[in-house]
Amino acid sequence: MPHANIEIPEKLPIYGQKEMVAFPYMIFPVFVNDREVQIFTEADKYDKLVAIVLKRNEANGGPSGEFFPIGTLCRVNQIKKVSDGKFKVTLEGLHRLRILELEEASPVTLAHCEVVREFVEKSMVSEALVQSLNALLKISLSYGKPLPDDVMKMIDYIDNPARLSDLVALYVSLPLPDLQELLETVDPLERLKKVYVHLTNEVQRIQVKSEVASEVNRKVGKNQKEYILREQMKHIQEELGEDDPRTADMNELRRRIEEAGLPEEVRKIADKELQRLERINPASPEYTVSRTYLDYLAGMPWSTSTEDSLDILRAEEILNEDHYDLKKVKERILEFLAVRSLKDNMKGPVLCFVGPPGVGKTSLGKSIARSLGRTFVRISLGGVRDEAEIRGHRRTYIGALPGRIIKELFRCGSNNPVFMLDEIDKLGQDFRGDPASALLEVLDPEQNFSFNDHYLDVPFDLSKVMFITTANQLDPIPGPLKDRMEVIRLAGYSTEEKLHIARNFIIQREVEENGLKGKPPEFHDDALERLITEYTREAGVRNMQRTIASICRKVAKEITQKKPLRTPITPEVVAELLGPRKFHNEVAAENDRVGVVTGMAWTETGGDILFVEVTSMPGKSELILTGSLGDVMKESARAALSYVEAHFGDFGIAPGAFDNKIIHIHVPSGAIPKDGPSAGITMVTALVSLLTDKPAKRGVAMTGEITLTGRVLAIGGLKEKVLAAHRAGVRRIVAPERNRNDLEDIPDNVRTGLEFTFINEAREALAVAF
Repeated sequence: MPHANIEIPEKLPIYGQKEMVAFPYMIFPVFVNDREVQIFTEADKYDKLVAIVLKRNEANGGPSGEFFPIGTLCRVNQIKKVSDGKFKVTLEGLHRLRILELEEASPVTLAHCEVVREFVEKSMVSEALVQSLNALLKISLSYGKPLPDDVMKMIDYIDNPARLSDLVALYVSLPLPDLQELLETVDPLERLKKVYVHLTNEVQRIQVKSEVASEVNRKVGKNQKEYILREQMKHIQEELGEDDPRTADMNELRRRIEEAGLPEEVRKIADKELQRLERINPASPEYTVSRTYLDYLAGMPWSTSTEDSLDILRAEEILNEDHYDLKKVKERILEFLAVRSLKDNMKGPVLCFVGPPGVGKTSLGKSIARSLGRTFVRISLGGVRDEAEIRGHRRTYIGALPGRIIKELFRCGSNNPVFMLDEIDKLGQDFRGDPASALLEVLDPEQNFSFNDHYLDVPFDLSKVMFITTANQLDPIPGPLKDRMEVIRLAGYSTEEKLHIARNFIIQREVEENGLKGKPPEFHDDALERLITEYTREAGVRNMQRTIASICRKVAKEITQKKPLRTPITPEVVAELLGPRKFHNEVAAENDRVGVVTGMAWTETGGDILFVEVTSMPGKSELILTGSLGDVMKESARAALSYVEAHFGDFGIAPGAFDNKIIHIHVPSGAIPKDGPSAGITMVTALVSLLTDKPAKRGVAMTGEITLTGRVLAIGGLKEKVLAAHRAGVRRIVAPERNRNDLEDIPDNVRTGLEFTFINEAREALAVAF
């Protein structure tokens, strides 16, 4: 049945509401200022009636566009002043109202309205909806969302769909547009359906929320208990006047960040991470990750540098104290100091020391750091295959850490140390990346001013670091990485240099290491020379140091056994303590032979001598090569044979000497791989010696690459080869003319004890060899 017609005045004051939607049967307060209260006092002229309408967010072109078309007719029950300029107006909703037209009047705006007529027809659908709404309301109440008592009593007795839908709409938490849509839905049955859908969604949301809360409470019950206990402990500590450990820790961390001198962009990241850390439960694993990260940020030497010692004379004294010879290296360091004294912001150089083991590459880095007054840092790259060792792991991984570059800078506390990357030629690569490629940025002064470690994820300036790398060979180092470094070669030592190093450095150290400082043995020079030549054979001095240490241990043993002190240490004492000699002078101990020529070779452990032996036997013409030769050396042997065959008349070889003969070229020490073209001239000489039946001089050692036309090309590693030949007792060297300038690198004492012949053609070598 339809509602009875309601008589209302022709015009009513209108009040635009922005924060709520008024419904019929609803009693609610409105708080207004002294200007807006005039709307409600003006309502006395209109039977205390007023139109409450929701205002739109944006005006739609005219006064009538400011309000929604459907509002609520309300009666003003009470106006009460609550403070200066503030009033509380109590309103009661009566019926839905349609705004027809607005009329500007003074002092308020008036609206021409009409009451919206609603038709209520009871049916099975409406009764079912009413019962379902009641059931849903009780379900929602069971989840802890109570209604006022008077409303609860009303719900059980209301069977009017229009009345029930309006009441439930107030209960369900809906946004203003949805509430306005319900207000504008005139058909009560349709409105009841919409309210039913909204209430169903509300109940489902409450159910899910309750289930999630129950699951979370079950899982974090232990953490919650710990949190409550910590809070109680904190309050107890406050009562006792003690500091909260976590607060003290945060304050200490904040102080370290402030004093670290972080760049502006890094400081923003650190502050943001610190704020995040304060919100994390200390029992959470994320707390440890964040705390460790901030420790690294605060502990990095962003602006901490050691002051360089720019006294060049003092630096030169330190280098000479620690190392003998090595003129080029010392000169390069003094050049760096000289430039550094003239320019403050000089970028650190990247040096690469290349040489055989035991020549002092690593210890030289320590001396450089001491001469500069800088901190010394060393890491070994031998066997490193993971790129993360250089660049670090991202913090998303469990147990992530910075790379070794950042980690060592964190430990040393300085942003300008001497940083040694040892054994850079031993780097590897696999599925975890290529660490050599990661070093490209580290060792490039044009890029490393903003080195980005994956763990820190902020740029760090490495341009002040002096990087020094060491390697035994240059070949394994990738070209782009090699291009970023200044290569300085350290060759082996001569016998005289080893004597000097033993007298001034090793003996004193080993005497102290073996407890003989009170009774130091005296080593004669001839004893040391015998030790060097007969018991050690190396480019460096490592085995010599071990042998001297062995003598010192044997002397210490005799002292503890109350035996007479062995002093001085003579060659005879050396032979007695160390036993039979281990090495013999290959050249001096042998006679000249046909088809045997002395050659020289370069190895990664320094230089060495080798013998090329050639023999022949009847058979089908063939060349046999043995001695673990590489492809390049085999090709060099074939080229030497072709050259000799093509010019046999020039060398006095009889015609037909090659017919029906097997030529066998062998290089002894067959278990040791050998390669390279520098034995070409040696093979030519050995072949001519065999075919002319003339013995070659054993004391002449030669090196040089041969071409098919007989030209002798330059070779590498002449200094190492000459030192090895000198150790072996060679007295004359034959080398390519293009290597004449390399004589400057050979020590004076070695150069004066040898006779050098530089050649351009193979014939010149033959004249010296026979």
